[in-house]
Amino acid sequence: MIPFSVVVLLLCATPPPTPSVALPFEQEGFLDFGKRIDVEGLMMMMNDEEEGSAVEEYYKPEYYKPEQPTCPFGCQCNQKVVQCSDLGLHYVPYDVPPETRLLDLQSNQITEIREDDFKGLSNLYALVLVNNKISRVHLRAFMPLRRMQKLYFSHNQLTAVPKNLPSSLVELRIHDNHIKKVAAGDFSGLGSMNCIDGRNPIQNSGLELGAFDGLKLTFLRISEAKLTGIPKDLPEGLHELLLDQNQIQAIELEDLRQYEGLHRLGLGYNHIHHIEHGSLYYLKT
Repeated sequence: MIPFSVVVLLLCATPPPTPSVALPFEQEGFLDFGKRIDVEGLMMMMNDEEEGSAVEEYYKPEYYKPEQPTCPFGCQCNQKVVQCSDLGLHYVPYDVPPETRLLDLQSNQITEIREDDFKGLSNLYALVLVNNKISRVHLRAFMPLRRMQKLYFSHNQLTAVPKNLPSSLVELRIHDNHIKKVAAGDFSGLGSMNCIDGRNPIQNSGLELGAFDGLKLTFLRISEAKLTGIPKDLPEGLHELLLDQNQIQAIELEDLRQYEGLHRLGLGYNHIHHIEHGSLYYLKT
């Protein structure tokens, strides 16, 4: 008999009568945000990571003059953190200080990200764009953000994964958009990425083979989508794989074989009626 003390496998033959039945999943190692980002918690994480590692000295452009600090109108600026949430903004402010490490733009009315919106912000560590109305992102918009590690882009109106994401990116929250397809190459060059939350209306046919090639993911969530089976070709180093609230009907022998380091597997509220003998044998115990 295989013990399941470490791997959390939640199976349910029928969906819950109401969304409130499903308890929130408590993940380890990353902040798990809903529609509102806890900026204070994000600041603590940023400070802890900077203190615990040899952080490269901040790049200061020639035009940077610390004796003349600026702060976008209506925003709050403190210790390299710029908070511009809940201001009804339609665009990214143009005068964000170049030394900014955390830029909070959540809960505004922004509809697009333009080419020069982040120009000069090469020191940015985290960008919060949650709960806007963004449907368009310029191909070159993220190119100045060469040190950014965390991008929170959930609860917008994206229909595709933005192009040319920074190679330094470690964590991407892009759930609750209108993304139906993840194409091969969408995450190209993101070798540092280890966390993706991609809850979107994605079908099995919308996950192209090779979509996650080159990634060293330890956490992947594709919950509340339209998957009818466990996706193939996912990164082998996954520790947490959450596929709750899909339309998965069976677990086949080869579905989980390559994920020998998997600690947590979420399959709650699917339509699973068949588990092939031996299909769970390779899971970490």
